[in-house]
Amino acid sequence: QVQLVESGGGLVQAGGSLRLSCAASGRTFSSYATAWFRQAPGKEREFVAAISWNGGVRNYADSVKGRFTISRDNAKNTAYLQMNSLKAEDTAVYYCAADYGLGSPSDRRYDYDYWGQGTQVTVSS
Repeated sequence: QVQLVESGGGLVQAGGSLRLSCAASGRTFSSYATAWFRQAPGKEREFVAAISWNGGVRNYADSVKGRFTISRDNAKNTAYLQMNSLKAEDTAVYYCAADYGLGSPSDRRYDYDYWGQGTQVTVSS
Protein backbone atom coordinates (compact mmCIF):
# COMPACT_ATOMS: atom_id res chain seq x y z
CA GLN A 1 0.00 0.00 0.00
CA VAL A 2 0.93 3.63 -0.50
CA GLN A 3 -0.12 6.43 1.83
CA LEU A 4 -0.37 9.90 0.32
CA VAL A 5 -0.47 13.23 2.13
CA GLU A 6 -1.06 16.50 0.31
CA SER A 7 0.05 19.91 1.51
CA GLY A 8 0.54 23.42 0.18
CA GLY A 9 -3.03 24.50 -0.39
CA GLY A 10 -4.36 27.84 0.72
CA LEU A 11 -5.93 31.14 -0.27
CA VAL A 12 -4.37 33.10 -3.13
CA GLN A 13 -5.42 35.98 -5.33
CA ALA A 14 -6.14 35.47 -9.00
CA GLY A 15 -2.91 35.54 -10.98
CA GLY A 16 -0.94 34.17 -8.07
CA SER A 17 0.89 30.87 -7.61
CA LEU A 18 0.88 27.90 -5.28
CA ARG A 19 2.89 24.69 -5.13
CA LEU A 20 1.20 21.56 -3.87
CA SER A 21 3.18 18.63 -2.52
CA CYS A 22 2.21 14.97 -2.25
CA ALA A 23 4.33 13.00 0.19
CA ALA A 24 4.21 9.23 -0.22
CA SER A 25 5.05 6.48 2.24
CA GLY A 26 4.79 2.72 2.17
CA ARG A 27 5.63 0.89 -1.02
CA THR A 28 8.24 2.05 -3.49
CA PHE A 29 6.93 5.36 -4.76
CA SER A 30 9.03 5.16 -7.91
CA SER A 31 6.90 2.22 -9.12
CA TYR A 32 3.77 4.35 -9.24
CA ALA A 33 2.37 6.84 -11.69
CA THR A 34 1.07 9.87 -9.83
CA ALA A 35 -1.73 12.26 -10.66
CA TRP A 36 -3.56 15.29 -9.36
CA PHE A 37 -7.33 15.56 -9.49
CA ARG A 38 -9.59 18.30 -8.18
CA GLN A 39 -13.17 18.60 -7.06
CA ALA A 40 -15.12 21.83 -6.79
CA PRO A 41 -18.35 22.04 -4.76
CA GLY A 42 -21.21 20.36 -6.57
CA LYS A 43 -18.98 19.05 -9.35
CA GLU A 44 -17.41 15.75 -10.29
CA ARG A 45 -13.78 15.06 -9.45
CA GLU A 46 -11.77 15.93 -12.53
CA PHE A 47 -8.33 15.18 -13.86
CA VAL A 48 -5.66 17.89 -13.62
CA ALA A 49 -2.27 16.34 -14.39
CA ALA A 50 -0.40 13.05 -14.28
CA ILE A 51 3.23 11.94 -14.39
CA SER A 52 4.74 8.54 -15.11
CA TRP A 53 6.87 6.65 -12.60
CA ASN A 54 10.12 8.18 -13.87
CA GLY A 55 8.80 11.58 -14.91
CA GLY A 56 9.24 10.79 -18.60
CA VAL A 57 5.57 11.28 -19.51
CA ARG A 58 3.38 14.11 -18.30
CA ASN A 59 -0.24 14.74 -19.21
CA TYR A 60 -2.39 17.76 -18.47
CA ALA A 61 -6.01 18.74 -18.69
CA ASP A 62 -6.60 21.37 -21.35
CA SER A 63 -7.82 23.80 -18.70
CA VAL A 64 -4.41 23.90 -16.97
CA LYS A 65 -1.95 23.47 -19.84
CA GLY A 66 0.67 26.17 -19.84
CA ARG A 67 -0.17 27.21 -16.25
CA PHE A 68 0.40 24.07 -14.15
CA THR A 69 3.46 21.82 -14.02
CA ILE A 70 3.57 18.37 -12.47
CA SER A 71 6.88 16.93 -11.29
CA ARG A 72 8.26 14.34 -8.91
CA ASP A 73 11.35 13.59 -6.86
CA ASN A 74 11.54 9.86 -6.27
CA ALA A 75 14.47 10.27 -3.90
CA LYS A 76 12.16 12.29 -1.65
CA ASN A 77 9.04 10.18 -2.35
CA THR A 78 7.24 13.36 -3.28
CA ALA A 79 5.24 14.66 -6.21
CA TYR A 80 4.49 18.32 -6.86
CA LEU A 81 2.01 20.49 -8.69
CA GLN A 82 3.22 23.99 -9.46
CA MET A 83 0.23 26.20 -10.20
CA ASN A 84 0.78 29.59 -11.81
CA SER A 85 -1.60 32.23 -13.16
CA LEU A 86 -4.34 30.89 -10.93
CA LYS A 87 -7.95 31.66 -11.76
CA ALA A 88 -11.09 31.67 -9.66
CA GLU A 89 -12.24 28.55 -11.50
CA ASP A 90 -9.21 26.67 -10.15
CA THR A 91 -10.81 26.78 -6.70
CA ALA A 92 -11.29 23.19 -5.52
CA VAL A 93 -10.04 20.49 -3.23
CA TYR A 94 -6.95 19.00 -4.88
CA TYR A 95 -6.22 15.30 -4.48
CA CYS A 96 -3.07 13.34 -5.13
CA ALA A 97 -3.46 9.79 -6.46
CA ALA A 98 -1.13 6.89 -7.25
CA ASP A 99 -1.42 3.97 -9.64
CA TYR A 100 1.03 1.08 -9.61
CA GLY A 101 2.69 0.53 -12.96
CA LEU A 102 5.38 1.64 -15.34
CA GLY A 103 3.18 2.59 -18.29
CA SER A 104 1.81 5.90 -19.46
CA PRO A 105 -0.10 7.68 -16.66
CA SER A 106 -3.88 7.57 -16.88
CA ASP A 107 -6.24 10.55 -16.75
CA ARG A 108 -9.12 8.41 -15.43
CA ARG A 109 -9.84 8.57 -11.72
CA TYR A 110 -10.92 4.93 -11.56
CA ASP A 111 -7.46 3.78 -12.60
CA TYR A 112 -5.96 5.12 -9.38
CA ASP A 113 -6.00 2.92 -6.31
CA TYR A 114 -4.48 5.22 -3.70
CA TRP A 115 -5.64 8.69 -2.75
CA GLY A 116 -4.68 11.40 -0.33
CA GLN A 117 -7.12 13.29 1.86
CA GLY A 118 -7.05 16.44 -0.26
CA THR A 119 -5.93 20.02 0.21
CA GLN A 120 -8.11 23.09 -0.35
CA VAL A 121 -7.09 25.68 -2.93
CA THR A 122 -9.11 28.89 -2.99
CA VAL A 123 -8.48 31.58 -5.59
CA SER A 124 -10.07 34.94 -4.95
CA SER A 125 -11.00 37.12 -7.91
